[in-house]
Amino acid sequence: MEVQGRIKVIGETQTFGSNGFRKRELVITTEEQYPQHIMVEFVQDKTDLLNSYQVGQQVKVNINLRGREWTNPQGEVKYFNSIQGWRIEAMQAETPSGDMPPVAPAAAFEPATDLNTEDHDDLPF
Repeated sequence: MEVQGRIKVIGETQTFGSNGFRKRELVITTEEQYPQHIMVEFVQDKTDLLNSYQVGQQVKVNINLRGREWTNPQGEVKYFNSIQGWRIEAMQAETPSGDMPPVAPAAAFEPATDLNTEDHDDLPF
């Protein structure tokens, strides 16, 4: 799966516990009728993928949806979801139509002079 949008927030790398678990959060704002602010977690060695990106940059992030079950001390079962990123790439900005190369005016083309009106083409239309 993937999510596309503009980077809104790039969090700092956080380290947890004695085992050195690392996590870094990225918030992407989608560009649709009702923009969504999607928080994506990058964990362990994937936290370094965010080093070369900046707020405001247009990106595509490949994600995995993660779900887990947890039983609290009262015996109630709770469910949690997370979105985990594993690849990120910059999107190319769309080229505005004003950047198209100019088209030569019709006067720059010379008309054909070797046409014979008796030649018939065999095209069906």
